[in-house]
Amino acid sequence: MLILLGAGLLFFAIFALVLGLTAEKPHPMAARIASLRGERMDFDFYNPVDSTFKARLMGPLASSLGAAIQRALPAHWVTGINRKLLMGGQPVTTTGFLAGATFCIAAMSGFGFLMVASGSLMPPLSFIIPGFAVLLGFVMPKVWLDNRVAHRQKTILKSLPDAFDLITTCVEAGLGLEAAMAKVAEKVEGPFGEELNIMLREVSMGKLRRDALREVSERTGVPDLTAFINAVIQAESMGTSIAAVLRVQAEQMRMKRRQRAEQQAQAAPIKMMFPLVLFIFPTLFIVILGPAVINIYEQFMTRGE
Repeated sequence: MLILLGAGLLFFAIFALVLGLTAEKPHPMAARIASLRGERMDFDFYNPVDSTFKARLMGPLASSLGAAIQRALPAHWVTGINRKLLMGGQPVTTTGFLAGATFCIAAMSGFGFLMVASGSLMPPLSFIIPGFAVLLGFVMPKVWLDNRVAHRQKTILKSLPDAFDLITTCVEAGLGLEAAMAKVAEKVEGPFGEELNIMLREVSMGKLRRDALREVSERTGVPDLTAFINAVIQAESMGTSIAAVLRVQAEQMRMKRRQRAEQQAQAAPIKMMFPLVLFIFPTLFIVILGPAVINIYEQFMTRGE
């Protein structure tokens, strides 16, 4: 029974592997055009235009599985996953992520059951290794999504000081805030430029600028960008000069960037200690003390004779 269950889970693992290997990324030109339009090229398991085997059989099966899991999960879990995917740049749809997580859990569970069925594990390990494999299958999708969100937020945070300086310069030169943001969206590459394009596209379609800015804050989750957006919205509501607010925010952003650089520089010696102790010092001891140990050994051997 365990062998059959492990074989079934292994089949799902192979299915997930084939699905991941056959997944096609959007063409760079299409992704560039979508970025200029303020859109994203999201990956999904199912593409009605595609007529390949993946799209006709594997894609709908994975999408149906993800939809069934989404209906079975609590609503707040699905909301949290949607928020994480949104902050991560919507790399996949919610159903696609749930299907991929299910395949990952099935793969790790199949590995654990096959290890138990092989009979090569002693009784303590026969419970620990399968449990650890199943736990790893649950954790891996969450770790992947959290790392993607953290990487995207870090990329946005790095581009904020220069982008804020450019916005401030454009506004002080006489451009409006939307025109300045459009200029920044043309110059700045990466997720922040994409978010600005989306915001400008929503404003051009009739959405209020303050609402579009708040949605940018929700999609990114970067505290510094949220503070900047709140300051701009408050300046508009109070009727104060936006140029003065932008200059203050740009100065604060430069100061925070310098503080982060100083903090990373202070933490560098502590981070360097572990590779020094584990890898470099043993090698130095071998190189320095090795010849001395050989000479001492030869001296003892000659005296013994």
